[in-house]
Amino acid sequence: MRAIWKDTVIAESSNTRIVENNHYFPREDIKEEYFKPSDSHSRCPWKGKASYFHIEVDGEINEDAAWYYPEASYAAKPIENFVAFWNGVKITE
Repeated sequence: MRAIWKDTVIAESSNTRIVENNHYFPREDIKEEYFKPSDSHSRCPWKGKASYFHIEVDGEINEDAAWYYPEASYAAKPIENFVAFWNGVKITE
């Protein structure tokens, strides 16, 4: 699977995990140079507290376009520290 934004592959993995129709990529399979830490957080009732990344490609920033659970709940441990995308990031095979 590939995560693409602005015609740039920002993550690629053969080991994504699908939860609620989102592909979660292992942290080691994202291309760190495109990811900038965000101060944003949200809470999922069953997965726990999410943290976010901004994605930056060619000087353009897609704010909070990637999220992950650094300390997932027991039920969501299989996706702890895996990264998922939204806000215009395309997921393709």
